[in-house]
Amino acid sequence: MLKPGLNLQLGQTLTMTPQLQQAIRLLQLSTLELQAEIQQALESNPMLEQAEDDELGADGEETPDPGTEGENETASDAAAGTGETVDAGGSEDVIPDELVTDTRWEDIYDASASPRGLDDRDPLENTSDDDGGGLQDHLLWQLHLSHLTPRDQRIGAALIDTINGDGYLEGDVETLADTISQGEDTPVGTDEVEAVRHWLQHCDPLGVGSLDLRECLEVQLGELAPDAPSREAARAVLEHGMDALARRDYKALQRQSGVRDADELAAALDLIRTLNPRPGAQISETPPEYVVPDVYVRHTDQGWQVDLNPEIAPRIRVNDLYAGMVRQVSDARDSAFMRDQLQEARWFIKSLHSRNDTLLRVARAIVERQQGFLEHGEVAMQPLILRDIAEALEMHESTISRVTTQKYMHTPRGVFEFKYFFSSHVGTSDGGECSATAIRAMIRELIEEETPGKPLSDSRLARILADRGINVARRTVAKYREGMNLPSSSERRQMAAMPTGSKPKGA
Repeated sequence: MLKPGLNLQLGQTLTMTPQLQQAIRLLQLSTLELQAEIQQALESNPMLEQAEDDELGADGEETPDPGTEGENETASDAAAGTGETVDAGGSEDVIPDELVTDTRWEDIYDASASPRGLDDRDPLENTSDDDGGGLQDHLLWQLHLSHLTPRDQRIGAALIDTINGDGYLEGDVETLADTISQGEDTPVGTDEVEAVRHWLQHCDPLGVGSLDLRECLEVQLGELAPDAPSREAARAVLEHGMDALARRDYKALQRQSGVRDADELAAALDLIRTLNPRPGAQISETPPEYVVPDVYVRHTDQGWQVDLNPEIAPRIRVNDLYAGMVRQVSDARDSAFMRDQLQEARWFIKSLHSRNDTLLRVARAIVERQQGFLEHGEVAMQPLILRDIAEALEMHESTISRVTTQKYMHTPRGVFEFKYFFSSHVGTSDGGECSATAIRAMIRELIEEETPGKPLSDSRLARILADRGINVARRTVAKYREGMNLPSSSERRQMAAMPTGSKPKGA
């Protein structure tokens, strides 16, 4: 028979307090996202304010401006002689009817100075502040400036609407002509659509609106000067040898294109490589996002030093004026609101300090284990997993994963994401381990140093690595090689048979 009763039980549970949730959320934000989060907090919480660098001393406390302090003293002395009252800020309680104007217009406004908005922009970024709308808007702008008839402009607008991000026309001309005809008094023929499409192909970017890659490249080739070197040979390659060119079968390419001379074919291929296979991609709809490093790594006499980037986030603090007004407010609801805002401000600042401290500790732990990479490059990269850093710092792996995602490290060898330093490992003959990054670097070096005309196969690369004590299978070598976009041995042999000028860059 069941009956009610009371039981006492002890247990441990993890409660996600709002403070802990906020700290975890800030920890996984990237630098740009963190700056947006701080800006939102400054706008929504009156207890928070941004502290300028010149207002903070060595201990982070606010320091008075020497120039302002001297001006206040001067103003106070002057007020003492005239009987006027001046507050601590140096402003007069009584404003005279007429102000003395002993300055010239040139002292107040510099006519040669650029507007503030232009000065704040990066001079290397030649883009406008407003969002241009991408490829479609760029083409519509040219269409509206053209001398086409209203009917042709409507056809051009329909064509532009069906162009994808790479600049190619999606669908066929016949279907597009039928669709446009539904809004016209007289049917639109395919010849009209083709005429407008050919006009569109010669807009900027050149080749946009093409149906396939060959047509796109031919349009760009046709805009070159008639006496351009290798122009006709390149046209023959595009017209008859696209399949062989895609396979890098140069013998078949010579036979199909009719360009028998190897040097002439090499020059034609070099000319084709100067063309843009994706003309629409050069006009992006979204502004570029630049990587901002979270930490800087530099070598000193004491070894490798890791410092936080001071510009990743503005320095914020609690507004002393508003914080002192909490106990002075008589209204209970206003007092509770200000207390909540003050507590949230303190939590937010504490979470930022915790994030920066965790980020710096993880970065230092990574640098300590990857000093070989910093000194000798990828071949000296050590195997590293999240668990290694988590155990060293006595943290959870999920915390390390949040810290290393979208966080970047500026090193003498470049800017790398934290996760770049983590890689799987392969066993060595002496019982040690070698990271996958180091193996990729070795494979790249072996291919770069191989004898031209006698490329190393994947099996041969695996045997060379085995002689160095690294046990890796042939299929693993092939996977690493393909991941680095390196051609196979047969493709490298074909490229070696061509003159030097015809080889693709990086091959």
